[in-house]
Amino acid sequence: MTENLWIQRKLTVYFLCDKFSPCPLKEDPMNWYDLLADGFNRVPEYLENVLRGLTQEDLNWMPRKESNSISWLVWHLTRQQDAQIASLMEKEQLWIIDEWYARFNRDPNSRDIGFGHTPEQVAAFQSPDIPTLLDYLRTTVERTIQFLKGLSDEDLDRELDESQYHPIPTVGVRLISILDDSVLHAGQTAYIRGMIQGKGWQKY
Repeated sequence: MTENLWIQRKLTVYFLCDKFSPCPLKEDPMNWYDLLADGFNRVPEYLENVLRGLTQEDLNWMPRKESNSISWLVWHLTRQQDAQIASLMEKEQLWIIDEWYARFNRDPNSRDIGFGHTPEQVAAFQSPDIPTLLDYLRTTVERTIQFLKGLSDEDLDRELDESQYHPIPTVGVRLISILDDSVLHAGQTAYIRGMIQGKGWQKY
């Protein structure tokens, strides 16, 4: 059983236990790691469904000239996670050390994340193929999960050296911000696909 399937099983069992107590697994309650790992793992799983079957034209389509494309959104949500997790780890980004920039036909610039991009820069972004988009995301999420495994409860409360913010963010707050940004943009990709294909593209 994979780690993600195990977490899904725990989520299902705990949901049932809430309704049909007593629960034999209450001796091993879910913790913050289970919840964060499940949240991060869901992003690539969700995007596999969103991207399935899209053409290159679909990936690069912008609803309006001021809007983002599906491919840019997937790239950006992965870049922000890669960059911010690397910063928390005090390590180099996967974008640089694994040369993902080359597979995206971009410069080896660690600050090339997408924050502050103009509509012209978004329009100039040309998507690689779907496997490359998803492989970079999966690799980034795998590193995030490994980072989470090494954290303690005390680590989550550690304040970051970012005095420009009030209150000063902690490691835990930053992790929620990274996940929030990923989920937000993943939802936007699904909305844009609905604009392209209409109702019914997503099967439940």
